[in-house]
Amino acid sequence: MAAAVKSRVSLRRPAAAASRACCGRFSSSSPGDSPRGGGTEAGGVSPPHESRAASFCPPSHSCHDWIGPPDRCSNLRPVIFYISKHESPLERRLRELRQETQVWNQQFWADQNISFRKEKEEFVYSKLKAKGLQLRDEKGQKITLSAEEMAEFYKAFLSKNFKKHFYYNRDWYKRNFTITFLMGQVAFEKACKRFGLKKSEAES
Repeated sequence: MAAAVKSRVSLRRPAAAASRACCGRFSSSSPGDSPRGGGTEAGGVSPPHESRAASFCPPSHSCHDWIGPPDRCSNLRPVIFYISKHESPLERRLRELRQETQVWNQQFWADQNISFRKEKEEFVYSKLKAKGLQLRDEKGQKITLSAEEMAEFYKAFLSKNFKKHFYYNRDWYKRNFTITFLMGQVAFEKACKRFGLKKSEAES
């Protein structure tokens, strides 16, 4: 059964953690909730992929955003944003910016993760080949490299993609600041409307 969660600020930056593959039902949330998930994997470009959120349609009576399970490529949770029947121009601007930011964020991390996995596999294969080993042992179990050997790959990968991550972080903070600012404006707009309504009721 879908569970409601408390409101948080906009879309979060993906957490610095390893990729996680998990599934779950879409859950409802209050406007302003953020998707959780993400990964540290980076690099490369891939064709745009379709999120699992695209095939889901929230109940017609719902008045909340809906957060889905982590996307299989980006590891970010897709959000279907609620559109109010009485949405103001300012609220629409906020929603559209959040939607556009989600698409941008999802695509970036999908590209990064796909490239990371590809280059990691190539690195492991080249190291095992240099040792005269196959990808699997006699029992069919996958052969892994030591932590020291993998650290060599991670260091090289981060250095190679430093500039790309720098520009991503810069753009992310710009977008998140604008979203947060707009959320404050929307909250102020709603407060003014409620105050004006109560004032008119009191005068009548």
